Amino acid sequence: MRRLSGLLCALLVCAACSAPPQKELDMAQGAIDAARAAGADQYARASYDAAVASLQGAHEAVAQRDYRLALSRAIDARQRAHEAAKEAADGKARTRSESEAAVAGATASLSLLLQRLKAAQAARVPARELAPGHAAARNAEAALQKARTAIAAGNYLDVRGALGTTHEQIRKAITGVEESIAARTARGRGRRR
Repeated sequence: MRRLSGLLCALLVCAACSAPPQKELDMAQGAIDAARAAGADQYARASYDAAVASLQGAHEAVAQRDYRLALSRAIDARQRAHEAAKEAADGKARTRSESEAAVAGATASLSLLLQRLKAAQAARVPARELAPGHAAARNAEAALQKARTAIAAGNYLDVRGALGTTHEQIRKAITGVEESIAARTARGRGRRR
């Protein structure tokens, strides 16, 4: 009786390994699809790629009729896909926060530039000297609009591209406007003497 039950168990184990682990392969593919939908292909690239590679390895093992290896790799692919989905959620939240901070910083810098341009006009700085500052302000407003649209659409990675070097351009424009104000003020004092 013991021999018969042992033989029966051995047959069940062999039977389980004699067919491709289709259920596990499907579950792994579903987990990868869910991870991609969560943004893992953008926000958790390394983990997502590892899950895809494991699933590909499982399919290769099936092609070689190594169903145990296929099962192992399919399970690994599913676990990696779940990890990638979790990392994507964290990465997306972090990127959103960084994007919103970048927009807030650029908005504050643009506000300062506009204030300095008004001060320059009050100091009677010639319009041709302020033209680069006005151009920088228009460019910054356009870039900020693109960045806000990207945030509203949930495309947080696009914010960096939308803002590009906007902050640096605003900083240079502020410096240029302040130099023009200082020069105009110095010329005004020189005339009074």
